[in-house]
Amino acid sequence: MTTARYRRIVLKLSGEALSGEQGYGIEPKIIKSVAEQVKAISELDVEIAIVVGGGNIWRGKVGSEMGMDRANADYMGMLATIMNSLALQDGLENIGIPTRVQTSIEMRQVAEPYIRRKAIRHLEKKRVVIFAAGTGNPYFSTDTTAALRAAEIEAEVILMAKNNVDGVYTDDPKVNKNAEKYEQLSYMEMLNEGLGVMDSTASTLCMDNDIPLIVFSITEEGNIKRVVQGENIGTTIRGK
Repeated sequence: MTTARYRRIVLKLSGEALSGEQGYGIEPKIIKSVAEQVKAISELDVEIAIVVGGGNIWRGKVGSEMGMDRANADYMGMLATIMNSLALQDGLENIGIPTRVQTSIEMRQVAEPYIRRKAIRHLEKKRVVIFAAGTGNPYFSTDTTAALRAAEIEAEVILMAKNNVDGVYTDDPKVNKNAEKYEQLSYMEMLNEGLGVMDSTASTLCMDNDIPLIVFSITEEGNIKRVVQGENIGTTIRGK
C-alpha cells in the first residue's frame, strides 16, 4: 500500500514512549526512530499534528501525592511536555521535516503560542505541528489535549502510540497471560469496563465529536505508517 487512509491525524505520544528502556528522560535513538516514522507518513501527503506527554520527566499526579499543590504540580508537567516537544522538533528538523511547536503556555522565545487557525495553516503547508503544554490548564491530561486539538483542527483520527503494549486488553497482559486483546471497541464499552486507555474527559470529547482512536505499539519500527495506511493492527475505538 502506498496511499494513506487518513488526510489529517493527531499522533499522541506518551512521555514514557520517548524514554526507551531506561524509563525516564529522553532517549536520542527513540527520538530518531519516531522522527523517521513521522517522515515516512509525511511522504504519503498526510497532515500531522503531535501531542506529547511529559511523564518521562515529571508527573503532576505524583507531585500532588507528595504534598505539592495540584495546580503547581500540573504546570510543572506542562513544562516537561515542552521539553519533549523541543527534543522531537529537533529530531524532525535534523532529517528535513519542517516543524512548528505551539504551546498553550506562552514562551515566545522557544515556540509559538497556540492559535488554531495558524496551526491549521501550518498543516496545510505540510509542516508537522507539535502541541505542547497540554491545554494550558491544570487538572487536564495530555490525552484530553489530544482529543481537544483533534476536534479543533478537524483531524480524522487520533493515533495513540504505546511503548509497552500493542493494543487494548481485557486485563494487564503483563500480569494476566489469559488477557484477550480487543480489535474493535466503543468508547462507551471502554468507559463502562474501566479499561483505562484514556481518561473519561478525553474519551467523552472523542465520543461527542466522533473521533476514532487507534491504540498500537510504537516499539515495532514502521507501525505508525502501517496504521496510517489502514492496516488492522492495535485496537480501534469509535462511536458509542
